[in-house]
Amino acid sequence: MPLTPPPGVAVPTVLVTGAARRLGREIALALAQAGWRVAVHYRSSLDDATKTVADCDQLTRGAAAFYANLDDEMAVRGLLPTVVQAMGHVDAVVNSASTFEHDTNASFSFAAMEKHMRSNAGAAIVLAQALHTHITARGELPAGPPQGQLAPSGRSDPRSGGAWGRGVVVNLLDQKLWNQNPDFFSYTLSKAALEAANTMLALALSPLVRVVGVAPGLTLTSHLLSDAKFEALHKLSPLGRSSTAQDVASTVLFALQNQSITGTTLLVDGGQHLMRFERDFSLM
Repeated sequence: MPLTPPPGVAVPTVLVTGAARRLGREIALALAQAGWRVAVHYRSSLDDATKTVADCDQLTRGAAAFYANLDDEMAVRGLLPTVVQAMGHVDAVVNSASTFEHDTNASFSFAAMEKHMRSNAGAAIVLAQALHTHITARGELPAGPPQGQLAPSGRSDPRSGGAWGRGVVVNLLDQKLWNQNPDFFSYTLSKAALEAANTMLALALSPLVRVVGVAPGLTLTSHLLSDAKFEALHKLSPLGRSSTAQDVASTVLFALQNQSITGTTLLVDGGQHLMRFERDFSLM
């Protein structure tokens, strides 16, 4: 059911990184279906980003595409202000973009670690900072009228549990953090750093910005897996199925809407984190 803002309140706007393709696109479409105006971030997939924008625009008008190289700190620091300038305001950031390149302890290098840390952890932290700065500048402090009443700005009081009172950051993680194996060494380190940052950011940015992790299991196939192999691996979980893109997207929407969640991670993996896997799915 699409969100309907109170009278005088703007449509909520979310920046989704890596929204041109795959899971980021599915998240963007689900949020647009729920009434969010989507800023579609992309790096190299302009044509795909343009299609995602058009599809989101059919659901909630006002979607737009924004380029940024998340390895570049200055580009990351400029991304959210650029979105704000173009779209007027931003209420949430979903950090879905991710570098995922194979290495092991034997092939580990500072360069590989830095590449993953920059895009997977550093960019998400900087965007959380930027959202907090933006929400602060809007003047939506938690002090205000009694619960359920509108603040002078026309937005609902942040304590009232409405969807428009606080900023929200959702960071996409990985069930691998709770079920580790030695594959994709630098990627896993970067996601572990981001999971730790969830706690620190939730403390540092409260009460204006909530920070929530969402950790999928095996969700989409890749060039490393045949369709048959993907289907077999997807069933390896206590529930007999791992996460679908729709499962993950609906959990992101839940995290955005639920005003009582911060500083924690929601695992959406059919219970795969409860099983022991000696290798990464793509190498099994």
